[in-house]
Amino acid sequence: MESFNEKTFQEGVGQNVHFVQDNQSFSTKRVLRGLHYQTGEHAQAKLVRVIDGEVLDIAVDIRPGSETYGEKVSILLSAENKKQLFIPRGFAHGFVVLSDTATFFYKCDNFYNKESEGGISYNDKTINIDWGFPTDSLIISEKDKVQPNLENAKKAW
Repeated sequence: MESFNEKTFQEGVGQNVHFVQDNQSFSTKRVLRGLHYQTGEHAQAKLVRVIDGEVLDIAVDIRPGSETYGEKVSILLSAENKKQLFIPRGFAHGFVVLSDTATFFYKCDNFYNKESEGGISYNDKTINIDWGFPTDSLIISEKDKVQPNLENAKKAW
């Protein structure tokens, strides 16, 4: 299977995106990662997919002044359906693992920079994400448990 072709991809998204870094993570069922983003000159666009297992993937528009600011996109990504999601710069991103385990793969068009890292609470009431599990049953890192809501994150930009 050809999982990436730059020409086909750029024609599909209508943008000239050049990826500089690939990342891969392994997680177990009910692990939630996100919602994460990078700011300023270190903002990142991502192309995400699942190599093994199944996740519910979420992208939230956090671009100031955008007509779709605060709106989310939700898609089931799995090794079986082979779908990929392009997440442009200016979106927060997160996912939850639905299968027993999942290997998540993503390409980034900019290098990670810790000082430019931001996040939004996974349970922000204005975004209202249904993660597919009761929130008290999710496995969430301490870092992700203390992220601000969308309105407070916006003040930090």
